[in-house]
Amino acid sequence: MTRSTVTIEPSQNGKAAVWMIGAIVSFSGMAVAGRELASDLDTFEMMTYRSIIGVVIVVIIALLRGKLGEVTTRGFSRHLVRNIAHFTGQNLWLYSLTLIPLAQVFALEFTNPLWVILLAPFLLGERFTLRKLGVVLCGFLGILIVAQPGVTPVSLGTFTAAGAAICFALTGIFTKQLTRTASVTCILFYLTTMQLVFGLICAGYDGDMALPRMETLPWIMVIGLGGLAAHYCITTAMTLAPATVVLPIDFGRLPVIAMVGMLVYGEPLSLSVFIGAALIFGANYVNVISDRRPVAAR
Repeated sequence: MTRSTVTIEPSQNGKAAVWMIGAIVSFSGMAVAGRELASDLDTFEMMTYRSIIGVVIVVIIALLRGKLGEVTTRGFSRHLVRNIAHFTGQNLWLYSLTLIPLAQVFALEFTNPLWVILLAPFLLGERFTLRKLGVVLCGFLGILIVAQPGVTPVSLGTFTAAGAAICFALTGIFTKQLTRTASVTCILFYLTTMQLVFGLICAGYDGDMALPRMETLPWIMVIGLGGLAAHYCITTAMTLAPATVVLPIDFGRLPVIAMVGMLVYGEPLSLSVFIGAALIFGANYVNVISDRRPVAAR
């Protein structure tokens, strides 16, 4: 009996890297746009205008591809819970951008997979092993190094960024559940439409919803298109190369946004953020490698 493993062509890895560069640019653009818009719009208003752009794009593409019929009410309650988590996470993430350095926001966002490990046994029925415990402990050591409690005051932004990561973890878990019964078109349709409704309610409840100015419209377009573009780039990269290739490239978001923060906003480059983020990345990478061991072909 011989064993063989599936190999990925180097050219496919190169294509995946190009797509991941697109994701890095998109995420970084969203971060800058969110900070630039903060003086004019609150996070609910940003999410409302972002969702309007998302609804238009998703509906047009679904119509052109003849997939609008895939949108059904099956699993509606699960769509609702998923999008409440995502809407909350997005607002916390946008708010964090105005409170702490961009690099710190991105470093804490990388804890998303660690929260998935902790929550999956309760929501997906997955086993929590000693290896996963070690991964989580290593990751949270990285969080402590990034936040530096006791050395510097832990700001509200640290908690909101960590809260965003938890909400994104919940979003990922509920998305995994939805993919068993719903198409990507259906998930994206409810993603954009529900969050548009949430945004309108939260932004307009006091009767004082700010309208975008001509000067801010480009930044709103960056947020609206950036989110869709980033997730499309990551999804495409994942189809071209394994997570062990994609994840290290995705980690490139941190030094990129750190340089953007330094050059555009004068934020200092903190060694502790990079050390802590490296531990978080290492924990995530070990988990990915362990979950993607080569499967023998018979």
